[in-house]
Amino acid sequence: MRGVLAPLAVFAVLFGVLPAGLSAAGSGYLFRLADVTLIFCILSLSMQLITGVAGLLTLGHAAFYGIGAYTAAILSTRLGFDAGLTIPASGLVSALFGVLIALPTMRLVSIYFAVATLGLGEMIYVTLLNWVSFTRGPLGIGDIPPLRPFGFDLSSPLGTYLLIAALAALALLVVHRVAHSYYGNTLRALREDDQCADAMGLPVVRLKIETFAIATFLAGIAGALWAHTTGYVNPADFRFAESILILAMVVVGGLGSIPGAIVGAALLILLPEALRAIGRVRILAVGLIMFLCILFLPKGLFGEVTALDLVRRQFGAAWRGSPTDRPLGWR
Repeated sequence: MRGVLAPLAVFAVLFGVLPAGLSAAGSGYLFRLADVTLIFCILSLSMQLITGVAGLLTLGHAAFYGIGAYTAAILSTRLGFDAGLTIPASGLVSALFGVLIALPTMRLVSIYFAVATLGLGEMIYVTLLNWVSFTRGPLGIGDIPPLRPFGFDLSSPLGTYLLIAALAALALLVVHRVAHSYYGNTLRALREDDQCADAMGLPVVRLKIETFAIATFLAGIAGALWAHTTGYVNPADFRFAESILILAMVVVGGLGSIPGAIVGAALLILLPEALRAIGRVRILAVGLIMFLCILFLPKGLFGEVTALDLVRRQFGAAWRGSPTDRPLGWR
């Protein structure tokens, strides 16, 4: 019974408490704030898989977010595709670019890999900015249709929220299943010492490429949701600063922690809005809070050890009655 409590709690909050509260408030602004928070939760989860679990520090994650957004924008405005096709297509295109970029860089380690992803991310940004005939350059792409997957009109605030919440929950499930499995333990081995993992016979490069593909697919999904909910995309939305924001969500929440990725994304999206009343000083306040979090909680607000302990208890409760009486999973 205990093994299903956490998923049920997440489901109840996402599809019960939050939509009921937002509907009762009747504020389009609050719905929009919830949508943006969930989109960045998807981005933070995807970054957590690459950096927190596999140990690959990437500084160009916003580029794949942008590829997904522009894919959705171009397919919907020029080819007339609806969100039912543009959302998965955006994920696949981002994953394809992710694999193509990963192939020549995965043998790099540490800061060298980070600098390589920074350079590639800036190349994608400059391409979006200057390929005017295709991306419209600094003018961006507007009039992107709202979310109407397969003819179902989900453009209302509640419908949009529910679709984004469903995709965020699916992303959470995928990242959780990957991270908290024998495959995830293998990725942690790469994070700790990839040369030792390679000496033990693990396919290090293939595992890194697979992880990068999954993470960039999720980033592309987030980009498509951003495009359809804002109705406009511009290269400025996907600059280096956006990659740093996503990385900060992961670090503040806790490297390697799936709950930490969600907590970090919610904090860094909602906190600036909560401090809007103090004007421009809010940026200083947010920076100070982030600094204090890192100073006094270097492992994050919800560190990996705490998250793993929670998962172990859940798995232990689920497997305690195993008829084979063999130690399974984390036990």
